[in-house]
Formats: sequence, C-alpha cells, structure tokens
Amino acid sequence: MTKIVSVIISVYKKKRELEILLTAFSMQTYTDFDVIIADDGSGEKILEFINEFRKNCKYTITFLTQEDIGFRKNKILNEAIKTTESDYLIFLDSDCIPHKDFVKAHIENSEENTVLFGRRVFLNKNLSDKLNTEYILSGKLNNLNYKALLSSLNLNHPSSAAEEGLIIENKFLRKLFGLEKGMLVGCNFSASKSLLLKVNGFDEDYTGAGIGEDTDIEYRLGLINAKFKSVRNLAVVFHIDHPKTVENNSNYDYFHYNVKTKNNYFCENGIIKTSSNNQG
Repeated sequence: MTKIVSVIISVYKKKRELEILLTAFSMQTYTDFDVIIADDGSGEKILEFINEFRKNCKYTITFLTQEDIGFRKNKILNEAIKTTESDYLIFLDSDCIPHKDFVKAHIENSEENTVLFGRRVFLNKNLSDKLNTEYILSGKLNNLNYKALLSSLNLNHPSSAAEEGLIIENKFLRKLFGLEKGMLVGCNFSASKSLLLKVNGFDEDYTGAGIGEDTDIEYRLGLINAKFKSVRNLAVVFHIDHPKTVENNSNYDYFHYNVKTKNNYFCENGIIKTSSNNQG
C-alpha cells in the first residue's frame, strides 16, 4: 500500500545527529509516513547504523547512497524523488530534529499546487550537546522550545531564532506576527511529488552547498505558478549546533547568470537528463 507521505532526509557523515533525528520520528503524532535517507556518500558506518536502527524501528526506512566524489546533494535528492511511491514529500536535513507534530503540521496544511516552507531553531552548543536518544524518548524534546528561548539570553553563545520554536496556530496571531512571510529553506519544506516532477526536481549542476537545494527550486516552482505557504511556528525543527557550512560562491553565479537568465522552470540536469552532457 502506498504511503501518504515520505520524509526525505539528506545526510552526509552525521551519524549522531541522524540517530537523534530518526528517534524523534518514532515520537511523531502523525504516523502514516516512511523515511528515505538520501546519503551523499557517507560510507559504510552510516549503512551499518541504519541496518541496526531498522531492527526496532516503527516506520519503514529506505537507504539511498552514492559515491563520495564531492558535493552531490541534489543528485541523491533526485534519486529519492524517483524512488518514492508517495504522493507527498517532506524534506529535512539530518541536523534538524523535528517536534512531535512536525509531520502532522505539513500534512494538515498541505494544499493542491502549494509548497510549504518552515524554519528552524538554532540551538546553542550547550543544548545541542544534551540531545541524545534518551532525551528524545523521555519526551523532553516537547519542552525544548522554551529552553531554547531561555538559552537565547546566553551572552556568550546564545541559541538563535528561538522564537521559531513556539507553536502558534491562531490565524490572527500568525498574521499579526508576520508568520506567513518568508522563503523556502531546504532543511524544512514539503510539496507534492507531481509539482517537483514538473520542474524536473533539483538541478544537479550546483556543485556546493547553498541556493541549489532551496532558492533555485523555489524560483523554478514559482515559474509554474506554484503557491507558497508558511508553516513557520507549526512545523518546528531544532537545528543542532555545528561549524557553519561554507557556501559555494559559484552557485550564486550559476543561479543569476544561467537559471534566471534562461527563465526556464525545467532544469536540464535534473531527474530527467535533457542534455547529452549530463548523463551522470
């Protein structure tokens, strides 16, 4: 039987974070989902961990990987899109731990021809170091949003964007606080599989972190008149502290001088290869 939703998790050599994240998915209030691990060449240790984790897992995990020959996140994400039989896809990074109502928020707010986008709370090192499977299974994650707010007052190393952890469902308050505004970020968004297929998935010509997994696909989805809807303060995730990822400057050049200039929603080097030079 086809699952209603697949959660696609991009990962690269973050076993600890992935274990915490997958444990958090066992605590979700909405349970009709499966998980696809889109691994950009982490090696045997991640596969061994997944095989062990599966033994006592409440949900189905599909593991996809590829050779580690540089940043190819978009390629493995495309493989995940091709692999899934689900109609609706939620995208999450492996260093973002979901609140118990994360999947529920994405499903309950999904609409036809609409992309949902959320945000993340950036935990400081102190809170990040406290996270483990026992912490998740004890239910303490349910109160992490309030702890993040308190830790945002830490003068030396504060948590940031802690307000994004508060669950705000009231429509008046959401409008008052401007929660319907924002842009797509690759670590927390969802869309129907059919919408992503229309734009040919993620553009594999991006060779480093940044833009390719969010700004680019938001732009191309906009060209086919997809609607965008915020699930900020509804689909909450907590980002585990780590050194900042260095974005690739060439991505900016490619996006501005190639994608926006061509104004083409269907990328040549995506799920379907439309150029003879893009067969790998």
